[in-house]
Amino acid sequence: MKIEKVLKFVSLLAMAVFGAVAFAQEAATGATGGNFAAIGKGLALGLGALGTGVAQSAIGAAALGAVVEDRRNIGFAFIFFLLPETLVIFGFVGFFLIQ
Repeated sequence: MKIEKVLKFVSLLAMAVFGAVAFAQEAATGATGGNFAAIGKGLALGLGALGTGVAQSAIGAAALGAVVEDRRNIGFAFIFFLLPETLVIFGFVGFFLIQ
């Protein structure tokens, strides 16, 4: 059941990316690098945020359970809950590095 959901998501993502490339207009030659740079920027930031959301959904539930059992675990819960935020930061850095 879970594999079917993953395959549906991947196929939808592929259709969206390739559809955007197929219907893209001719870009003016400037400092932006064209349509592929814009797609790369969107994927860098969007997939980083999507990965963070998926990771934090599971980590948040586990962290809450650990804190409920023993309140001394709150420091570790915060560390593990905030650790996936680096994915968004890396995506944001990649957003500015793509020319």
